[in-house]
Amino acid sequence: MARPAKPTALILLEGKSHRTKAELELRANGEASLITGVHMEAWPEVKKNRRAAIEFKRVCNLLSTIGKDDALNESVVNRYCLLRAECVEFEEKRETFYRGIKQMENEYKEQKPEVDEETGKLIYTFPASQYYKLLHNMQGNIISLDKQIMAKRKMMLDIEKENIMTIAAAMRSIPKKPQKEEGDADPMEALLSGGRPR
Repeated sequence: MARPAKPTALILLEGKSHRTKAELELRANGEASLITGVHMEAWPEVKKNRRAAIEFKRVCNLLSTIGKDDALNESVVNRYCLLRAECVEFEEKRETFYRGIKQMENEYKEQKPEVDEETGKLIYTFPASQYYKLLHNMQGNIISLDKQIMAKRKMMLDIEKENIMTIAAAMRSIPKKPQKEEGDADPMEALLSGGRPR
């Protein structure tokens, strides 16, 4: 797979390049045409959700440092931030169930049975059948939450990949060399058409 092209700002910063000034100017113009110049804005539902709003601000700051804080990326970033907030909420719910299981285990182990005076049998306030039924239900809830978390993480990863690939694709779409004058013939085209390259 070909390496993505470096942005002209990076090429100029490095101070060394085999590209001509015309090629660099063409690339800079091509890069500038890929942005709208309008900054991203958080959706109302992102603003209402504290976690999503914090994530939106973090991602916007990162994107602005590389010059990609652009309205074209707005919907993707908003969706990503909402997914991130939902993922954290599900993780907290899972942790609550996990703590509940630990507490229930402790109560079950520490319970002291009472003796039934008539029969002489031990009576537990938290019988084993009830304990295992609750344990099974709570573990089922944890597994369900884990599945939802994994689905959201997969969506986030897909967005991350697509967003990076989109930026890389945009960089590849910028022409590397200026178009030739009308009189200049492409050597490959001349060869394919049966002539000889000059």
